[in-house]
Amino acid sequence: MKTIGLIGGLSWESSVEYYRIINQETQRRLGGLHSARCLMFSFDFGEIEALQAAGDWDAATERMLEAAQTLRLAGADGIVICSNTMHLMAETVEAAAGIPLIHIADATAAAILARSYKIVGLLGTRFTMEKDFYRGRMSERYGLEVLIPPAEGRALVDGIIYEELVRGLVRDESRRKYQRVIHNLQAAGAEAVILGCTEIGLLIKAADSALPAFDTTELHALAAVDWALGE
Repeated sequence: MKTIGLIGGLSWESSVEYYRIINQETQRRLGGLHSARCLMFSFDFGEIEALQAAGDWDAATERMLEAAQTLRLAGADGIVICSNTMHLMAETVEAAAGIPLIHIADATAAAILARSYKIVGLLGTRFTMEKDFYRGRMSERYGLEVLIPPAEGRALVDGIIYEELVRGLVRDESRRKYQRVIHNLQAAGAEAVILGCTEIGLLIKAADSALPAFDTTELHALAAVDWALGE
């Protein structure tokens, strides 16, 4: 079993889910008292969010590089960034760490293609929805057409993430707002929707979505187990 290096605290609310899913799935596959070999570097998310809000991606990248190198030196065989947004610097982190990085968009795209969808909606932070690092990878590597909400919908989705979900607040009213955004993506032609922030799965479950929903947290965590167990 390889050792998974988790870059967490982005926020800790979703890092808990990564740790739970990875260990539960490892135990399910191996049986007995088995659990995952993993290390976690957990950020103070307040510091990272301030860099995001200021657009200081160079400083944020430096912090991520430090985390990845710390995990490698501690014995990690591969890196998992427990955040969609912070995959903005995934290629730089992988190159500097010198060990494999399991990319969240790759795990998500594989699940989408396995169900033969071609047009997908994307929900996430405004950075994930608006920058090209995520949508571009989906399009260029996997041939997926990725739709995002209009400006008002993006602001709503982003606001609920930063004002509620990363603080552990899960509100029925916010779930209804997300459902309306998903309905609008469906009307625009989306065949499925990517829950492209690792906290959205706390709010939206499969039964809550008018479209087939792909929870990136779960898919990424399962991909990490596949890699760690050589499957």
